[in-house]
Amino acid sequence: MTRNNIDKLREIMATLRDPDTGCPWDQAQDFASIVPHTLEEAYEVAEAIEAGAMDELCDELGDLLFQVIFYARLAEEQGLFDFEQVAAGIVEKLIRRHPHVFAGATISTTEAQTRAWEASKARERAEKAEGGGALTGVATALPAMTRAVKLQKRAARVGFDWPDIAPVFAKVQEELEELRAEAAVAHNTARIEEEMGDLLFACANLARHAHVEPETALRHANRKFERRFAQMEVMAKAQGRDVSELGLDAWELLWESVKAGESE
Repeated sequence: MTRNNIDKLREIMATLRDPDTGCPWDQAQDFASIVPHTLEEAYEVAEAIEAGAMDELCDELGDLLFQVIFYARLAEEQGLFDFEQVAAGIVEKLIRRHPHVFAGATISTTEAQTRAWEASKARERAEKAEGGGALTGVATALPAMTRAVKLQKRAARVGFDWPDIAPVFAKVQEELEELRAEAAVAHNTARIEEEMGDLLFACANLARHAHVEPETALRHANRKFERRFAQMEVMAKAQGRDVSELGLDAWELLWESVKAGESE
């Protein structure tokens, strides 16, 4: 995108927000009201990438860029900052966090770069939040599994972590047994919820130790389930059966048939 196109996009946003001639929907929005749209657009970018739909990715990135323009316009109207300041801020940050590229520092490996990047971020957090702890600043709006991993990574940096994956498996098993015990008690929803949370947190930690992003893994599992379920529906229809009348045994036979077909 050329600079002229960015300027045009900002002009369009200003026109949409014009109190006299703009779009009623755009006029009515504020920072909080467009957050759900931003999250949706970000996930649509991720979906296009994971599906390998590069033709859709360009369009989805445009939608996400528009969200940035929208926030910047709202801020400009309130005298907080404008798009130029947003761009200037990220330019300065990237230069500061890449001294090996822009300032002559020597960093020869990806691991060293990651350590330097995290050290830079830690210094920035310390400057912004005096007296903050190791977990200060982890965004609360993140998906819960993603936030769990970020919290665990922060704790690991100060030594609160297992040295390998074996005790993490044991922790998952421990939390599963605690959940099983609570689930056996009637009218115990609050305790079940607590233990379910502990189990999911442990699973997030397991994913971290296995170098897997749990949100990505779960999205892949969701898509696999959708694909297999759709195939089961097609198979049932081909057999002249109404899926709403199938029993669990029939569903399981269809499920195993679909799985067997995938492994061939």
